[in-house]
Amino acid sequence: MLDKISLVLTIIGGLNWGLLGLFRFDLVAWIFGGQASIGSRIVYTIIALAAIWCISLLFSERVSASSSDNNDVRNDNAA
Repeated sequence: MLDKISLVLTIIGGLNWGLLGLFRFDLVAWIFGGQASIGSRIVYTIIALAAIWCISLLFSERVSASSSDNNDVRNDNAA
């Protein structure tokens, strides 16, 4: 669950950077009243922590549901 939340927050951060790069519009700053406001700084920090968490996803090995189901079938046949 933490992985999905982190991915969503990182996507939101990426979209905000896209808006900033394309249109010079910072949505987070606009919502919270400027880049230096405490609300903006909290959101920026949460998104940064989510991005740091997502780095761990690059190095973790995930087993998909379909491959684990295939392994269960093979184990049942072997027994």
